[in-house]
Amino acid sequence: MISRSFRSIVIATWLAFPLLVPVTVTAQAQTEPGEYRLGPGDRIQVTVYGESDLTMEILLNDSGVVNYPFLGEIRIGGHSVKEVEELLVAGLKGDYLVNPSISVAIVEYRPFYIYGEVQVPGGYPYRPGLTVGKAAALAQGLTERASERRIFIVRESGTADRRIEANLNTQLRPGDVVTVEQGLF
Repeated sequence: MISRSFRSIVIATWLAFPLLVPVTVTAQAQTEPGEYRLGPGDRIQVTVYGESDLTMEILLNDSGVVNYPFLGEIRIGGHSVKEVEELLVAGLKGDYLVNPSISVAIVEYRPFYIYGEVQVPGGYPYRPGLTVGKAAALAQGLTERASERRIFIVRESGTADRRIEANLNTQLRPGDVVTVEQGLF
């Protein structure tokens, strides 16, 4: 028999937290397929269903232009994954394919860079959900002189770069350059 007090605790807990369901949250800090713009260093997989000759993995270079079969040179740098799919569908539809089914996926994001007061500065592979703190951990931690208050990110923004003040919880984006400066004391 369950005691009245235990039953009251269970009911109160259920009312406070009615449904505890595990939820998977994906990082969306500009890595959402509709928002993220492809750039140098990104590796994408183009899949054309039923056409193995047109399915390929592409590493974007500085120009953002790729040579694609039957279409020649096309600029995909600066476009979203969805826009690239639309470009390829529009280019292949008609003479070559009646109703092409094309999927474009990011296989590997361009790296981010961290330097300044970290143990091992350099470029590291980007993964969705990456924060400045996690980036510092990849660089084997902050030095003893590092300031947790003087952290800056240089982020691509259209045609110009912008400098952002950051902290250890700031979300990073592919291509970001993180600088951890020295603390005064």
